[in-house]
Amino acid sequence: MQFKNLDEIDTQILKHLSENGRLSNAELGRLVNLTRAAVRERIHQLVEQGIIERFTIVVNPLKAGKGLSMYFDVEVEWAHMDAVAKALLAADETTNVYQMSGRPHLHVHALLDDQEHAERYVRQLRGIEGITSVQAEFLITRYKERGALLI
Repeated sequence: MQFKNLDEIDTQILKHLSENGRLSNAELGRLVNLTRAAVRERIHQLVEQGIIERFTIVVNPLKAGKGLSMYFDVEVEWAHMDAVAKALLAADETTNVYQMSGRPHLHVHALLDDQEHAERYVRQLRGIEGITSVQAEFLITRYKERGALLI
């Protein structure tokens, strides 16, 4: 993926880091034909500009014991949108919350242990003031997934 605010070298640095965040500056330099110091400076600039927000890891939820990945369409009263979002964010199971366009609703992703855990989570959702409807779906197959934007 090419971004208009990045040159080809920055794009390549981001691509390599997104595939393996443990690459050293020297290894990155060899991959993009720059010195270790030049790579370090470019990464510093990408952080300063907010293009790189943080360095992190990607955990495989299935191998870590979260056997059920679910998505929820949560309809909300407009007046309670922010409060509902905050309540959803407070739940350990919730991984992502997005306000969507159109009707007042949130798209929510949660990682759960099993079906019983999912039932408890849905009951918890129904108890949050301002939620008018909850539609739930569970993930069957992951064909492509990005924990962050991979270049």
